Amino acid sequence: MLNENLTAQLVPHLQLLVTLRSTGNVTRTAEILGVPQPTVSRRIAALGQALGAPLTVPDGRGVRLTRAAELLAAAAERALPAVDAGARLAREEIEPESGRVVLGFLHLLGRSLVPRLLRAYREQAPSARFTLVQGSLQDMVDRLVSGELDLALLAPVIADDRLETAVLDEQPIHLSVPAGHRLAGRRGVRVAELADEPFVLLEPGYGLRRITDDLCAAAGFAPKVAFEGQESDTVRGLVGAGLGVALLPRFEPGAPAGVAEVPLQPPVSRTIGLAWRAGEPLPPAVRAFRDQVLGDAR
Repeated sequence: MLNENLTAQLVPHLQLLVTLRSTGNVTRTAEILGVPQPTVSRRIAALGQALGAPLTVPDGRGVRLTRAAELLAAAAERALPAVDAGARLAREEIEPESGRVVLGFLHLLGRSLVPRLLRAYREQAPSARFTLVQGSLQDMVDRLVSGELDLALLAPVIADDRLETAVLDEQPIHLSVPAGHRLAGRRGVRVAELADEPFVLLEPGYGLRRITDDLCAAAGFAPKVAFEGQESDTVRGLVGAGLGVALLPRFEPGAPAGVAEVPLQPPVSRTIGLAWRAGEPLPPAVRAFRDQVLGDAR
């Protein structure tokens, strides 16, 4: 019975414990929670009384949690994401059309694919809210698995037991060279012909970097790295400035000034797909957006 009483008193104050653990300061904790400092102090004292030992001890100008309080705070920190997820599921079950979708995607997909998908969905659910997160392929996978993202657009689609994925499209990969380059007028080029070329690459962790490294390795060489960047538009701009060559998706509606695109022989493409965590229920708004994206792809 003692444990049940402590749990009943602890549950309303999970956020207080987590915040106090982070700040080590009662005044700052009160500011963050938006309650008076005396209220925070009373709650800490009440929880300590229920536990049978103080939760804090002085530490310079602030406080630190006792060992027992640290154990409670660690448990609270683990519990809060689950509580938040449950509250979101319940709220959006009642009002799915106004739910929020946290969507991750690679920088390059933000030019046309993401706006097109969002516009199509907002026509059906004008009150839907989106939080958009950009990053590398590995960054998107890590954030999706950790629960920071609801869905992620990946390119290429990867195999990972923690994720469910669906392929949406195939995107051709071309060689981008400066407009005056010796290969600029070719109808096709083999990757092996690029062994002596300086490459402008995306940083490790990006899908296009992985594709480039794998293609070059299959052709028997490692690319000579002239520059590395985090966005394909920057990479393409460096190519246009004559600083190297790059393997990039075909630029729509046509290659920008100063850049020539040459098809690879044999042709190379990458998959674009949608991913979500395996074995977890999706909030209604997330599920509705996912289903529409998959339906449009079919």
